[in-house]
Amino acid sequence: MSYMALYRKWRPVTFDGVKGQDHIVQTLQNQITSQRIGHAYLFCGTRGTGKTSIAKIFARAVNCEHPQNGSPCNECPTCRAILEGASLNVVEIDAASNNGVENIREIREQVQYPPTEGKYRVYIIDEVHMLSTGAFNALLKTLEEPPSYVIFILATTEVNRIPITVLSRCQRYDFKRISIPTLVGRLKELTDAEKIEVEDRALAYIAKAADGSMRDALSLLDQCVAFHYGKLLTYDNVLEVLGAVDTSVFGGMFRAVVGKDTKACIYQLEDLVMQGRELGQFVNDFIWYLRNLLLLATADDAEQLLEMSEDNIRMMKEEASLEEPETLMRYIRVFSELSNQIRYSSQKRVLVELAFIKLTKPAMEQNYDSILQRIQDIEDRLEDGSFAAAGNAPAGYPAPGPFSPGGAAVPAGTGQPSGGPEMGDPRPPSSFSQTGSGQGMPGDFPQGGTAALTAPQQVELPRGQLEDLNMIRNEWGRIIRQIGGSVRSAFRSTVVEPAGESCLCVVFTSPDAFAIGNRPTILGEIERYVEGAYGKAISFKARLAGAGERFDTIYVSRQELEEKIHMDIQEEDF
Repeated sequence: MSYMALYRKWRPVTFDGVKGQDHIVQTLQNQITSQRIGHAYLFCGTRGTGKTSIAKIFARAVNCEHPQNGSPCNECPTCRAILEGASLNVVEIDAASNNGVENIREIREQVQYPPTEGKYRVYIIDEVHMLSTGAFNALLKTLEEPPSYVIFILATTEVNRIPITVLSRCQRYDFKRISIPTLVGRLKELTDAEKIEVEDRALAYIAKAADGSMRDALSLLDQCVAFHYGKLLTYDNVLEVLGAVDTSVFGGMFRAVVGKDTKACIYQLEDLVMQGRELGQFVNDFIWYLRNLLLLATADDAEQLLEMSEDNIRMMKEEASLEEPETLMRYIRVFSELSNQIRYSSQKRVLVELAFIKLTKPAMEQNYDSILQRIQDIEDRLEDGSFAAAGNAPAGYPAPGPFSPGGAAVPAGTGQPSGGPEMGDPRPPSSFSQTGSGQGMPGDFPQGGTAALTAPQQVELPRGQLEDLNMIRNEWGRIIRQIGGSVRSAFRSTVVEPAGESCLCVVFTSPDAFAIGNRPTILGEIERYVEGAYGKAISFKARLAGAGERFDTIYVSRQELEEKIHMDIQEEDF
């Protein structure tokens, strides 16, 4: 006997063998046991979800001589005849190739004759959306009032193409995509029965690639087993056969994109091409990878939505924190457009390379998304101070000048710019710090452009408290940027001040920002991050600054106070 494909060999023959469509199976079984059988059914849903299989099981069940809980026995002469395709009571029609009016007229002539055996004549019309308009019109009257012994079962993957006049005459059943755990469980049963050795991770990837289709999952498994027949089917074997890419590669690609390293992206893509990976599959998988990152960055308890190991989730959380959700959405849009273009292109590699250049060089595009990312890049450089450093202007942006946004005039002897504040800078917008101890924060510049400064107050702190204060102030912008979310937006222009042993206070100038930042959950998140990143157990509290409050206090240690190491500030006319 010739070999039979797995999806044909293991097609379910009873309702119990159907996986992932319990809501439909239970309804049909109840109709059969209660003898409340309809005359027309419409099965709609994506490919490979069991529409035709359930239709055939239902056709045997309504004619079975000894039904068992609504399922056919598959032992009586009627069931065996239908299984062997020898019964005239069950007629299966492919509407893709029999879609004319004359084909429907033949059905109308046949339904006049009752079944020679069994109770019902069942017509299964597959891909019914392919019928012509005339064929649908010819079917309407028969579909609405067929003889009592006739049942129509219409199956389609495109229910939107079915005329409303047909829909209104049928009981509609929507077939769901089969979940990955259900697919993995079924594949495990079949491989055990077929004595096929396969890794669980390999089955999980096949189930994911099947996209909710049991038939696709069995076909992919058949393909992989044939290539590695008689050997253990591993995860790497499956990737090799399907031309897919391991998820760790996506992490490397994403980090290269975040680092704006176009060269690294192109080299990694070159490696994939040389390995024979299918670029269309790579694009689709990378879109899903970006989608998972976006969920981790925006949704609460997103781990429940992702079917992957804890190690992978932990790694992806780190990567999700590297970019803003808005930027991730832009990446997804770029690759979604690429997915549509690459299907019909003969230069797939060029299109993929162009997409990576778009991601790493937003200045080369003029659309809304790229402009937003370019603004975000400028803000990031303002936060970490690299934008203000002379000679460090990024490609595509103007170098900071004496009065440019990134290069404000520097008062002599301070070594610090007097321009706008960095996001999350512990100094207020009108302050700048002295060199030396690094804590000086004199008062505002007046409108005239000269630094008319009053003497700041000096406060002595224990050495340990001063070290903690200096460390957090120096790292404050990076801390809130890495935490991201509501912390990043609420903690702009905040001031960090000492509040006792191993305790710091965050001073807010905005009541709205204070309402967010004063929450215990937010402050606790900062405490956990500082302890994990710097090994310091520092508690944080928050307060709202008073009207006209100054933030120019200089915190020094006893040794600095005794040695009187204070740098004079020189005034300079511009």
